[in-house]
Amino acid sequence: MVREVLSGDGQAGVGLVDAMSPTEIEQEALDHVWIHMQPWHELAENDGLHVFERGEGSTLWDTRGREYLDGIAGLWVVNAGHGRREIAEVMAEQAGKLAYASASSFTTPPAARLAHTLAELTPGDLNRVFFCSGGSEAVETAVKIAKQVQAMRGFPRRYKVIARRGSYHGMTMGAMSLTASRNETYFGPFMYGVSHVPHPNRYRSDFGVEGEQADIMAARYVEQEIENQGPETVACVIGEPVSSAAGVHVPSPTYWRMLREICDRHGVLLICDEVINGFGRTGKMFATEHFGIVPDIMTIAKGLSSGYAPIAAAIVRDSVFDSFKQQGMVAMGHLLTFGGHPVAAAAAQRNLQIFADENLVRQSAEKGEYLKARLEELRSHPSVGDVRGVGLLCAIELVRSKTNKTKWGKDSIFAKRVEALLMERGFITRTWEVMHFAPPLVVTRDEIDRMVAIADEALTIAEREHEAEFEA
Repeated sequence: MVREVLSGDGQAGVGLVDAMSPTEIEQEALDHVWIHMQPWHELAENDGLHVFERGEGSTLWDTRGREYLDGIAGLWVVNAGHGRREIAEVMAEQAGKLAYASASSFTTPPAARLAHTLAELTPGDLNRVFFCSGGSEAVETAVKIAKQVQAMRGFPRRYKVIARRGSYHGMTMGAMSLTASRNETYFGPFMYGVSHVPHPNRYRSDFGVEGEQADIMAARYVEQEIENQGPETVACVIGEPVSSAAGVHVPSPTYWRMLREICDRHGVLLICDEVINGFGRTGKMFATEHFGIVPDIMTIAKGLSSGYAPIAAAIVRDSVFDSFKQQGMVAMGHLLTFGGHPVAAAAAQRNLQIFADENLVRQSAEKGEYLKARLEELRSHPSVGDVRGVGLLCAIELVRSKTNKTKWGKDSIFAKRVEALLMERGFITRTWEVMHFAPPLVVTRDEIDRMVAIADEALTIAEREHEAEFEA
């Protein structure tokens, strides 16, 4: 069977055969799909390309029929699991009614219902929802809201942003400016006025202390940076409640409560980036619930629809939106074509209903405890320096020396070898300085056992191959 495609002049012509072989599909991908974060030689020369065609729960199958455990939930995204036909059905139904309306002037019933649901789910008085398409857009939106609100409150010089070292907030230009691992070689200069402070790290503290004291020092450093920059110039502070890119470090409630007090004292808005943390990932609906604080702005994405449609949001407290109410005729100087897309909103609403029906947040907390206990068994490996996490957001840190906590480095041959061994054995995750364990919230205990067993085997092989590189 053949299908029609449009030629360059807009005329229909004979296209490719629909029932292509796996080899043909892979070649099409190599020829035309720009895989976002993979170097070309890894894809074309090292058999690094994988084309997935279906999924169920925590399992994926590629076009060649090979089965993989999804240990990273797509990319901390597919919280409700793969293969949810009930979400697909409501998307099809909504598309048949209305597929699009511009968020610049209008809204739709699915967007209105979802905004109401989010206002009920989020902590405190986070009640006003600015819809976006993805996490980077949500962060861009949050920072622009913070800057505009500060100006509307009479502080036009408050434009600076304080982020944290090791942070990841997205890859659009503004969001990348906040991301600590930003690429200065290709994309600098970045947004002016961004500074980075230490993140809470109990395993390898910047301050030479351990435990809660490390968190206290990290929070005090934020206040020092605000004072150093000049409080009258700082718009906001941003951070993930539980840092993921920085290595899944879980701070104490003291850290976030101090940050809340510091920001209030200096008139600085606090942004919590829940793009990865949110929607049950940490065993609470939102990670801020672990710490008992309400940010001024919260960014969400990923688990909002469990990846079934691109949707995200920046959600603000009543006190933030009051600036727009009080000034009446002033609108937010920002818009996004696909913000509040009705089909995506319908998908997100159905996804959140699944969360409620199946108690997925509670499942994450319970299974997360089991996962962490199983990961503790890996501490006997010479390369495992630390095990940490909360809920189904866990990681093990890979080191050359347990005694000195010496890093292998993010792009080390050892880490790449471990990741390759995992993939060969049917376990997908991300391995750099840490090996991540963040499967869908529907993961079973048996699947957790298999993931840990594969990790155990991969580490054993890689450690034997790189034995001479370990330090005492």
